[in-house]
Amino acid sequence: MPADQIPAFRTVATPEEAVEALIHLYDGAIEAQREALEHFFSTHTAPTPGERARFRYPELRLVYRATSVPPVKQRAYAKFQSPGVYATTITQPAFFKNYLLEQLNYLVRDYGATLEVGVSDQEIPYPYVFERGDELGRGAHSAAELAQHFPTPLLAKVGDEIADGTWLFHEGDPRPLSLFDAARVDYSLRRLVHYTGSDWRSIQPWILLTNYHRYVDQFVQWAVGELAKEDSEFERLLLPGGVAIERGLHQSAVAEMIASSPWHRFQMPAYHLIHRNGHGVTLVNIGVGPSNAKNITDHLAVMRPHCWLMVGHCGGLRQSQTIGDYVLAHGYLRRDRILDGAVPPEIPIPALAEVQVALQEAAAQVTGDRGDDLKRRLRTGTVVTYDDRNWELRWSQERRQINLSRAIAVDMESGTIAAQGYRLRVPYGTLLCVSDKPLHGEIKLPGAANAFYERAVGEHLMIGLAALDILRGQRASLHSRKLRSFDEPPFR
Repeated sequence: MPADQIPAFRTVATPEEAVEALIHLYDGAIEAQREALEHFFSTHTAPTPGERARFRYPELRLVYRATSVPPVKQRAYAKFQSPGVYATTITQPAFFKNYLLEQLNYLVRDYGATLEVGVSDQEIPYPYVFERGDELGRGAHSAAELAQHFPTPLLAKVGDEIADGTWLFHEGDPRPLSLFDAARVDYSLRRLVHYTGSDWRSIQPWILLTNYHRYVDQFVQWAVGELAKEDSEFERLLLPGGVAIERGLHQSAVAEMIASSPWHRFQMPAYHLIHRNGHGVTLVNIGVGPSNAKNITDHLAVMRPHCWLMVGHCGGLRQSQTIGDYVLAHGYLRRDRILDGAVPPEIPIPALAEVQVALQEAAAQVTGDRGDDLKRRLRTGTVVTYDDRNWELRWSQERRQINLSRAIAVDMESGTIAAQGYRLRVPYGTLLCVSDKPLHGEIKLPGAANAFYERAVGEHLMIGLAALDILRGQRASLHSRKLRSFDEPPFR
């Protein structure tokens, strides 16, 4: 198809019509490139320029003319900051259909926005048109050879300039409609598969992040129990490597499937409990350190989850704390250094009231403690997040800053995860469990650590799950205005 025959942008009447048009254009572009690749594999014939012109993402545009005073809306998203044209490229529109419809229905209803759909000038990289990627190995064609004739992933075209507020507006160009364009989303979808061992479609909108595999064992055990309940609304449990545990399976078969899951092959294995209404839970064992924490949240963010919570272990910094106590982070002293360029340490990372209240109420529900009894077990305050696990060896240098911060706990992930939630507009929270007290001689010894794990991990996980259950009923207020900038894209 010659470039001058590419369909022009057309106005559509409703959000439903817009999404269907996006699906049609995207499916057509994927199919055209697949056919061209198959033809190349069998005949070594490259696509013509006209054929290659079809390998492009669809584009969605919204025109807001502001013929009257803009409405005042309390919600944090689906809002225009000023009149103009807003645009973004779209990938996987069928999967993101509900998300797209939610945003578009608000913008059309409240602002009278006009919808336009067409073909963008952004090519779909050839590795993204196949599900697994091993299809590209047929015919022994090298990546360099394919790159001569098909679009390739270009890092210069993949970035977080919109999320980081570094994009430059040029008069006459559309403003960004969303935080991530199609190329950025596709990049992360493939990374999620690589790191978690899961199909990216399995990731649920309610996410728990942990730094110990023992939480995984407890999560799997709890999830299997939920599937065994006759009145459960959960449908299946998906394990790394594509293992699926369905309802009604015999206990021995379930145990065999759990044992056979190749979770150890993946750097950050993920486990997904699927709910019939789409509001299930994903648990990711991110391992230890701020690099892992940033890596996985960079990619999870393109799924636009409703919340991610950190439930892991920490070192208690106060004499009054006891091994097994909980820490509810209200603030973070960020010594992780990995986000200093994107979110400088002097930028405050606010606690989100809805999440804080939900975590505290969940702790009360699960432990049965209230009032002073709960305060003895759950302390709120500042968490220090380091990039150096052996920060204790620099205690003489770190002591003053920890004192000034009034910190009550130390870990290696929480500050990063909170800063990423703030940066990428995903509601966040932290509930940690004290596993040692490095400043008071209570270090991790094998016997004491194992006793602690047996006692504390199950209860801690249940608090995180109970908090997510509370937050499911608060989605409208959960997406806080604290996370939105003054020149924010309309889409959540």
